[in-house]
Amino acid sequence: MAVLCTIIDAYVVVVLVRIVMSWFPINSDGLVATFQGLLHLLTEPVLGPLRRMLPVARFGSVGLDLSPIVVIFGARILTGFLC
Repeated sequence: MAVLCTIIDAYVVVVLVRIVMSWFPINSDGLVATFQGLLHLLTEPVLGPLRRMLPVARFGSVGLDLSPIVVIFGARILTGFLC
């Protein structure tokens, strides 16, 4: 169980890093873009289906993607039961 909890915690960190990196413009070439692509590859299988199911929260002209928040809360609930 401890290994599974560690994997879930690591995944939450990956999601958080993807959130923070999405706030900054990144050139399409270079090491940072490659790292961002890796984060996308790791998180999109979970975030993508959730994003399609959840409505975008609108605040005026700004839209907020709620899928990372749902994944983080779900992971916290899951680790609460398992660990």
